[in-house]
Amino acid sequence: MTKVRKQDDLYEAVNGEWQAKAVIPDDKPRTGGFNDLSDEIETLMLDTTDEWLAGKGVPSDPILQNFVKYHKLASDWETRNAKGSAPVADLIAKYQALESFEDYNAHLVELEQAGLPNGVPFGIAPDFKDAQTNVLWADSFGTILPDTTYYADDHPQKQELLDKWRESQTALFKAFGFADTEIDDILTKNLAFDARVAEHVMSNETASEITNVYHPYSWDEFVKMAGSLDVTTLIQAQLGQLPTDIIVSEDDFWKHADLFYSEEAWPLLKAHLLVAIVNSFTAYLSDDIRLKAGAYGRYVSGVPEASSQRKSAYYLAESFYDQPLGLWYAGEKFSPEAKADVEHKVQTMIEVYKERLNAVDWLQEETKQKAQVKLSVINPHIGYPEKLPERFAKRVIQDDDDLISAARRFREQATEEAWGRWNQPVDQSEWGMPANMVNAYYDPQQNQIVFPAAILQAPFYSLDQTSSQNYGGIGAVIAHEISHAFDTNGAEFDEHGNLNNWWTEADFAAFKERTQKVVDQFDGLDVEGVPVNGKLTVSENVADLGGLADALQAAQLEDDYSADEFFTNWARIWRQKRRPEYAKMVTAVDVHAPNNYRANVPVTNFDEFYQTYDVKPTDGMYREPSERVIIW
Repeated sequence: MTKVRKQDDLYEAVNGEWQAKAVIPDDKPRTGGFNDLSDEIETLMLDTTDEWLAGKGVPSDPILQNFVKYHKLASDWETRNAKGSAPVADLIAKYQALESFEDYNAHLVELEQAGLPNGVPFGIAPDFKDAQTNVLWADSFGTILPDTTYYADDHPQKQELLDKWRESQTALFKAFGFADTEIDDILTKNLAFDARVAEHVMSNETASEITNVYHPYSWDEFVKMAGSLDVTTLIQAQLGQLPTDIIVSEDDFWKHADLFYSEEAWPLLKAHLLVAIVNSFTAYLSDDIRLKAGAYGRYVSGVPEASSQRKSAYYLAESFYDQPLGLWYAGEKFSPEAKADVEHKVQTMIEVYKERLNAVDWLQEETKQKAQVKLSVINPHIGYPEKLPERFAKRVIQDDDDLISAARRFREQATEEAWGRWNQPVDQSEWGMPANMVNAYYDPQQNQIVFPAAILQAPFYSLDQTSSQNYGGIGAVIAHEISHAFDTNGAEFDEHGNLNNWWTEADFAAFKERTQKVVDQFDGLDVEGVPVNGKLTVSENVADLGGLADALQAAQLEDDYSADEFFTNWARIWRQKRRPEYAKMVTAVDVHAPNNYRANVPVTNFDEFYQTYDVKPTDGMYREPSERVIIW
């Protein structure tokens, strides 16, 4: 077998041997890279919490002690299987008893305060133009199919997936004791409701442009759009007053509110609500119900087996205690030395980024200075948060609790907490993910980058790796998140996190010209017969390109710099083996490009890559100089 050369296919040369041997776990859609670390952490957390369940080494932290109590309830499959769907029979009866749209309106507040599905997608989040204040947002419904593009009559999977959804939901409703004729009627009406939704919500591509999901309205204007839906009583009850304004993310949805909220639409909306409540607590009930509820998701992603009872119980309990568990993990696995070293790398790359911004020849000085200001106040969070949000201390398991009673109380608490944020300052210390999650993010509204401890390990990062390996791994990931401040969405926000055009017109046009080249480099690349959407993935691809440039320059500052080690580890962190069904689906809907292309495409823009591997026009990785692009 001929060995693939890096100048022909960097990803395959580095990962091909691994790819041939890698085995995807039966309960997962993919393996490799980020996923291998996630699986290792999953094993650690399962083994550790099993010890806690057995009474061994239980932490003294009262929050984690409550987690253990809840985990015990979740792990009691004998009781769960004996009860079947009975623990939520009263909830389902509540929805079945709704007789009219007027009756529905009268129950909106009750359902909202209980944290139950009510069909009104409101939320509290920062205002794009005042990032320091939480305001009221109106969202829309999701769709049954992975994206609105799947609803095109010529989409090859449209009917196949709708039929599979109906088949799996039929089995689930039977497990809840519904009669065949009733099931048929509910699912037919819900599919009709879903078809209406699909016509009036955005595709992932459209929603990926941040300015497309920001539509401010006065409260009075919104009330008129909402028509027959009694939003006034609901919001008065939740906020104690009516707001002056509301932000609408899905404009077209609310302009057609009568298709979803009216006496005419009521039979379809009721079916939608019944499907929602039946599916809301499936993870808390019997194993049979859990398996039936997950059948459609497993089909779409090609996963042959559901997760085990052990994993299911852990993740169910973890969902209410994720950050305390993450803090425990960080305390066990993330050393002060590693934290200090990563913090140093972050500052190094921010300084390098400043140098790169100064050297950009297509920006006017006025725009450069504003970009420098934004870059200089990026706030990095490394490893773990300094404190936990107060809500976790309220997750107390009482002596007479069962799994459902505790879950219902926690839902009520979460709903009250969410509404309580309205008109309050945004808490900039709160993390959006726990420290044991293998991920990272940039928040454009807080202008901060966050790197949980879980991703700060090999192959991304290790004190035992060379500096070039670390810069090709975690360095490029860190700089990727920094680059999100200047991607096609982040560039719309200023240093305070507000949606605010700080560009000159000529500079923004030059920026768009360069980002279009990135769109063109990815657009149409093939994955299992599905083309990559360059426009959908552009913000992530721009961040990859900027991150790679910044990390590469930072790596060159080190005495032990090796371009080959840098590029090799860059390719290594993206190794991934995916099930074909999953690969098709995520290629169609994900803002991230497929991993092999994330490894290969950006490097073809760098002179250092051509020099390191003596890349010639006849080699697979060659790109004509006129087609290469460096933005930052």
